[in-house]
Amino acid sequence: MPQSNLPLGAIAFFAVLSGANLAVAGTSDRWHVTSTGPSISEEIRFSNAGAELVGTVYLPASGDHLPSVVVLHSAGADTREAGLYRHLREGLPAMGVAVLIYDRRGSGQSSGNLAGTDFETLADDAIAGQRALEKIPLIDSKKIGFWGLSRGGWLAVLASERSPDAAFAISVSAPLVSAEEQMEFATSNLLLVRGYSQADVDQMLAARKTWVDYLHSKNSREAALDALSKVEAKPWFALAYLPRAAAITTDPEHDSVRRRLDDDPIAVVRKTKIPLLFLYGDSDPWIPVAESIEKLRPLRNELHNIDYAVVPNANHEMMLPGNETMQVDQDTNLRDEPQATTYFMLLASWLARNVLR
Repeated sequence: MPQSNLPLGAIAFFAVLSGANLAVAGTSDRWHVTSTGPSISEEIRFSNAGAELVGTVYLPASGDHLPSVVVLHSAGADTREAGLYRHLREGLPAMGVAVLIYDRRGSGQSSGNLAGTDFETLADDAIAGQRALEKIPLIDSKKIGFWGLSRGGWLAVLASERSPDAAFAISVSAPLVSAEEQMEFATSNLLLVRGYSQADVDQMLAARKTWVDYLHSKNSREAALDALSKVEAKPWFALAYLPRAAAITTDPEHDSVRRRLDDDPIAVVRKTKIPLLFLYGDSDPWIPVAESIEKLRPLRNELHNIDYAVVPNANHEMMLPGNETMQVDQDTNLRDEPQATTYFMLLASWLARNVLR
């Protein structure tokens, strides 16, 4: 990514974030003052595919013709309260950018059911949010884009390709390899991080391959049943993101998991003509960053609408790596939020060059 001096908007963005956690427990109120508040907020409701979605729009305290970002969800951060989104709702309005963060269908105050919902519908939910933003007088309808992390990063690109008038998309920590390649990478690391042996990893991968081959009609259901039955009692099974034998489909050709495994993220990127930013952490155990960059490099040279960077000292959530445990639970999803300084600066600088100009 080419280097440039940071505009004032980027500096404001970083200042908000870097100062957000400086309060020390137990300090005296004698020197505390109320902040001016860089944003105002209002609740918004919109609908798509049978779900009523509820979110909050955070707007700069002043200004009009505002560019805007619609936020798409990572797998675990499904509501507006997730720590992952705090830097967006606090930092973007300080730059002069509005942001919409909504509860994913089936979570928080949003209706609908996530189970069985395909990625296209989730992307269309975000596009419905884009349409809702267009109705707000202060918003510039020609400058609305999408941001997402992990699964949300892939959905942000998908939404930008499906929306005929999206302005940009920002994808953070989203792989550009196949879903199965990403899962092999992630589950191998997860087992090793939790103390299991390479032999355990090899056994897990063999069971996964037998199951995936069945989904693609390369072997029999009996072979998949046998492979999964042999590992169900293993202490690492719950970490492997594998189905129990009794739960595998009898109709692999129409199985939703198979469809996700067959998705080609590069094909969607190729069809997306608007500015795209891809950001990755240099210490991410969940996705193969090196392989994703290898796919991005020639695309950038060919298409000229792509920027990308690998953020130093950052993991999957753009947090400082520390002692990586790859923990996934509700408390972690609510608490975790980006910490890597360079991530904030790259995001703000790119927005300033591509959206605020």
